[in-house]
Amino acid sequence: MSHIAFIGLGSNLQDPLRQMQQAFVDLGGLPETQLVARSSLYRSAPLGCPDMPDLTSQPDFVNAVAKIETGLVPHALLQGLLQIEHSHGRERTFRNAPRTLDLDVLLYDDVQLREHGLTIPHPQMHRRAFVLQPLLEIAPDAVIPGVGLASLALAECQDQILDRISNVV
Repeated sequence: MSHIAFIGLGSNLQDPLRQMQQAFVDLGGLPETQLVARSSLYRSAPLGCPDMPDLTSQPDFVNAVAKIETGLVPHALLQGLLQIEHSHGRERTFRNAPRTLDLDVLLYDDVQLREHGLTIPHPQMHRRAFVLQPLLEIAPDAVIPGVGLASLALAECQDQILDRISNVV
């Protein structure tokens, strides 16, 4: 059985543009998975880094969203994403630390799931313009289960500045 999932991508270390381009390729290489669509790339300032009070010392992020079709169940998909992060040199030194690559399951069909290590939809996605804008670019009618239209959530994030840095790579 095939499922539609949306994956959030982010990078702010070790040539983020290259990290993102390779991550799109890697997503399509997951078992039983096909990359269906990918957003433009967006640059944004780091958000929510309580462990790093001086945000100016952390580089800006490059973010995007990918739409995949997959036969993987949510936990198997998460494990595949974690393996891709690891192959890109991801280290988890502290919460919201700078990273070579961050991959998050944003949406998986219309599933609502709260389990150890995995929450779908992603619990903060409706508060992050760097997730919502690229999501809406490839899925203009996206609905976040338990929240509502992604477009309405984006309207609440107008104070977050994004810079579109490229069309689809």
